[in-house]
Amino acid sequence: MIRILASATLVLSLIGSAAAGPRLVEPRLHVAKSHSGPARVALTFDACMGKVDMRILDVLLREKIPATIFVTARWLKHNPRATAVLRSHPEQFEIENHGAMHVPAVDYPTSVYGITAAGSPQSVAREVEIGGEAILGAGAPPPHWFRGATAKYTASSITEISRLGYRIAGYSVNGDDGSLLGAKAAERRVASARNGDVVIAHINQPSHAAGAGVAKGILALKAKGVTFIRLSDADAVEPAPAL
Repeated sequence: MIRILASATLVLSLIGSAAAGPRLVEPRLHVAKSHSGPARVALTFDACMGKVDMRILDVLLREKIPATIFVTARWLKHNPRATAVLRSHPEQFEIENHGAMHVPAVDYPTSVYGITAAGSPQSVAREVEIGGEAILGAGAPPPHWFRGATAKYTASSITEISRLGYRIAGYSVNGDDGSLLGAKAAERRVASARNGDVVIAHINQPSHAAGAGVAKGILALKAKGVTFIRLSDADAVEPAPAL
C-alpha cells in the first residue's frame, strides 16, 4: 500500500452531477494562497493515452516550470522516452497516478462522458493499484496523488481510493476541456488562473489545437510573475468555491 503524503492537508469541495445511481462528485482543489509575494499556481497535466504534446513539455523544460503529471499505465507503456525526460528532472516534475487504463473511478455500472466506468469497488481498486504499480515499474518514486479518468467519483470510491493511500487530485481551473477547446480559448482559460488555483490540462494530444493555447497560457502566467508549484510542494490546500 502506498503511504499517504503527509506534507499536505487535503480539503475537497464536492460538486454533484446528475446521474442514475449514486451521486457523482467532482472534487475541487486549491493550493494555499501566497499572502506575501507572487501568486502561487499548481499546473497539473493528464497523460491519458496517445503521445506527448511537446509544445507544452518544451515550454515547461525551457522555462524550468514545475508541474505534476498524471499518467496512466497505458501511456507509460507507449511513451518511454517522454517518461525518461520526466524522470530526469525530479526537481521539476512529479509523476502521479491517472490509473491503469483510463477508466473512471466510479464503483457502479455507468458511463461518464461516454467512457465505461470501473463499475465496482474491486475494479476501482484495480484501476488505482495497477496505475501505481506501473509508475513504480517505470522507475519513478511512489505516487501519492490520484486523479481518475473524467475526474468524477462517488463518495464511496473516494473512500476506497483514500484507503489505498492516495489523495484525490481535484482542480479549480479547467484549462482545456479535455483538450477539446480551441487554442485561443485554452490560452484564456490557463492564463486566467489566480493565486491558489490548480490548473488541469492535457499533455497527450499533440494534434489538438488546445495544446498550443495551453503553452501560451503558461507563458502568460509566467509573465505575470506567478510562482509555479507541484502538488507535493503545497504545505496546505483550501477548498475552492463551486464553479
